[in-house]
Amino acid sequence: MDPIAEGFNNIIETANPHIMEMFSDIGKNLFFPKGILSQSAEAKEKAHKLNATIGIAKEQDRTMCFDTVTSLIKDIRPREFLTYAPSFGIPGLREIWQKALFEKNPSLTNKGISLPVVTCGITHAISVVSDIWIDPADVVILPDMMWGNYNLILNVRKGAKISKYQMFTKSGEFNLAAFEEKVKAEAKKHNKVIVLLNFPHNPTGYTIADSEGNQIVEILTDVAKHGTNVVAVADDAYFGLFYEDKTMKESIFSRLCDKHPRLFAIKMDGATKENFAWGLRVGFITYGCKIEENSDIDLCQVYDALEKKTAGCVRASISNASHLGQSIILKSMQDENYAAEKKEKFEILKNRALRLKGVLLDPKYKDAWDVYPFNSGYFMCIKLKSVNAETLRCHLLDRYGVGLISIGEKNLRIAFSCLEENDIPELFDIILQGIEDLK
Repeated sequence: MDPIAEGFNNIIETANPHIMEMFSDIGKNLFFPKGILSQSAEAKEKAHKLNATIGIAKEQDRTMCFDTVTSLIKDIRPREFLTYAPSFGIPGLREIWQKALFEKNPSLTNKGISLPVVTCGITHAISVVSDIWIDPADVVILPDMMWGNYNLILNVRKGAKISKYQMFTKSGEFNLAAFEEKVKAEAKKHNKVIVLLNFPHNPTGYTIADSEGNQIVEILTDVAKHGTNVVAVADDAYFGLFYEDKTMKESIFSRLCDKHPRLFAIKMDGATKENFAWGLRVGFITYGCKIEENSDIDLCQVYDALEKKTAGCVRASISNASHLGQSIILKSMQDENYAAEKKEKFEILKNRALRLKGVLLDPKYKDAWDVYPFNSGYFMCIKLKSVNAETLRCHLLDRYGVGLISIGEKNLRIAFSCLEENDIPELFDIILQGIEDLK
């Protein structure tokens, strides 16, 4: 093991030995290399005469570039998008995103969390988290309705076992009983369980209520108290897009991050969906944990070690996320119009969701499908009663030019995020007609 990794591990183990038990083998061995990177950083600070350390090209003390590239980007200097970004992410963006986390999550008040590490979107964040915290044969607990890419990342790439619980009760509520039963059953068989919580949920568009969130926290804390290490991962890709009063308006991460030494919380989020900047590929990983009260190591030291391990993982995979994407998001968040823009787009999506709910109340649809609960995010799902979902999807596409996503034999996912409000009634009438055609 590299001595730098050993140093990080000693800090973490002294502060909370359970975190060391939760690492994957890769996670234990990860470190952020000094070498060229640290020497370049020192040179950037002290080499006032000549700096020949970093692997970029310069001319006349400016970043070398093509006019055919820079002419397309008017308001950002070449050094802010053509040069390499740090593997941690650019400092200003990390700081402003952390500040926003505290503003959006009141339960984080007076709690210590890490400085977010920037990833190339949330898909990359999931992959990085998997490298650091999941070994082959580890168990990851997910609902039966889940984003398909979880399987590709967690099961196919990492070899983890995905253990599912039924997400909804027959009455259309989050199935806390099934969740608790699954978590406790896996905790009896494993020293560590990974629980992935995705709200707003893809594909159903459901977010838990405050009471459900509190019970999830109690369940995971109880499992930790009984001796099982719990890695609680919040996939908050669609965070903030909450359309009903009863939904929990903050990340469950904020309620988990200091509950117990055996409960380690991870938040994955980003500008991809929250800021409607999908192609810029800017995501974040943030940590929250509890350390031993009598430890000589403070929480900042632990987070510094965790951030460096995470940046080392980024360094070892993609080197760094797009500097251009990060600079654009940072400048957008610093703009005086940012809050107003975000509110405007939120209201558009909220109005679409409410229109959907009104349309789906029409009794003409009741024999064709049931509606899964939805109150947030980009999506909603229907459960077909009489036809196969994939057969219907293909029929709607071929005959009516309507595109939907089939999930399993009975479920269709509708991305109302990309529908105009006035198109919603026509869409469901076409789906109903398609069902009648097949019948």
